[in-house]
Amino acid sequence: MPNLVEIRNLHFSYGARPILSGLQMDFPRGKVVAVMGGSGSGKTTILRLIGGQLRQQSGTVNVDGQMVQNLGNKELYVLRRKMGMLFQHGALFTDLTVFENVAFPLREHTNLPEELLRDMVLMKLHAVGLRNAAQLKPSEVSGGMARRVALARAIALDPQLIMYDEPFAGLDPISMGVTANIIRRLNDVLGSTSILVSHDVHESFSIADYVYFLSQGKIVAHGTPTEMRNSSDPYVKQFVNAEPDGPVPFHQPGKSLAEDLGLGGR
Repeated sequence: MPNLVEIRNLHFSYGARPILSGLQMDFPRGKVVAVMGGSGSGKTTILRLIGGQLRQQSGTVNVDGQMVQNLGNKELYVLRRKMGMLFQHGALFTDLTVFENVAFPLREHTNLPEELLRDMVLMKLHAVGLRNAAQLKPSEVSGGMARRVALARAIALDPQLIMYDEPFAGLDPISMGVTANIIRRLNDVLGSTSILVSHDVHESFSIADYVYFLSQGKIVAHGTPTEMRNSSDPYVKQFVNAEPDGPVPFHQPGKSLAEDLGLGGR
């Protein structure tokens, strides 16, 4: 199967509120695919459906030949062994050292001897430039460094699939560039598939092979970063160029200010 992840005709809602409608998405092996869109467009929900944290109302999510929605807890646990996840804002264990944060998935999923585990953790930290920060606590490192620790934890098991939930949020420009370069380099070195959920156009376009744009739970455009930069689609143009008004309006739809103030048509 050329695609590690395939989503077909997927519909998901929270109660009566639809979140995703009729999604068709492919995530090829060895590629970095960005999923972009405004806040509340359903980007993070896609990651949760791929990881089996949520179950869709209809449609399929296929990961490495397995239908995620049909798996029980034990089977999901095994499948997640092939996944790495970088949570928004890192989500590090604050009481554990940098070393123990990265060691956590190795202790959870393997029975490696301590010496080998130590070597693997230090190699992962070295890959993100933080081997010498191994004994620090998360509170003792910067926000950009903490994000890199979380990235080292996400790749601890050399996963086939790495999912990134807003990896650039809250970072300064230098940290954003460093993080983007690491994501691309690790994807190529590991031969993994990376799904990058983000609203940061510049960094995402610089490393992605393909881009999906979501709006109101639907795919409104998709293509290579170059195709998206040159797109004439109104939503894509508004998003890429950070325009304040367009298909996504500046004002919340509803009554006019004049009506609210009781001025009628005056």
